[in-house]
Amino acid sequence: MVFINIKVIQDYGPVILSGIGNTLILTFGGFGMGLVFGALLAFAQCFGRGIVRRVATAIEESLRSIPLLVLMLLIFFGLPELGISLSPVQSAILAIGLRSMAYQSQILRSAISAIPYGQVEAALSLGMTKAQLFSTLIAPQAFRIALPGLVNQFTIDLKDTSIAYAIGVSELFTQSIHVAQVTLNYLTPLLFVGSIYFVMTFSTSTIANYLYRKFSIPGLGEASHG
Repeated sequence: MVFINIKVIQDYGPVILSGIGNTLILTFGGFGMGLVFGALLAFAQCFGRGIVRRVATAIEESLRSIPLLVLMLLIFFGLPELGISLSPVQSAILAIGLRSMAYQSQILRSAISAIPYGQVEAALSLGMTKAQLFSTLIAPQAFRIALPGLVNQFTIDLKDTSIAYAIGVSELFTQSIHVAQVTLNYLTPLLFVGSIYFVMTFSTSTIANYLYRKFSIPGLGEASHG
């Protein structure tokens, strides 16, 4: 029995691939937003005091507890009731970004904790502010430590773009479903789009592993501070 219909791929492959642009926009947009605000959240959790730390932790835990589909639907269908209307692409980026922010803040917080506290004490004794300490000493080292986790989150965000199908974004998965509905053949389009996701995630992981080996800091991460 032949499971793959080559003619479907030949005729409709370009249609499916037309969704790759939106897939990349959602991936980089959501991950980029998550990285910027995740770093701020990690900073607040590591160096904030009292209510600042508690609020940052509450935001992280709340966003991690909400399924991405629910979050995306809340943004796309719920915000207009408050007078805020976003396009499907904007809603998907915001949802993926918020979810990614929560997980990236955890990754970065763990990386910050892996930096020997003696470095922090030395910098503070020299009169550095916490912002200067974070940007010049901690962030560069923490980013190297966090790279494997960040890459893993990037691939998760990439695969999560398929959920944008629910609000009508024409990304890879949505296009494959449209082709399946037209051809009445679901197996071939879904296997085809699955292979595209595999190539993209495998390539990303391979490049990231090379960069991690190249820029890793020998011995860093063995000590931690409280």
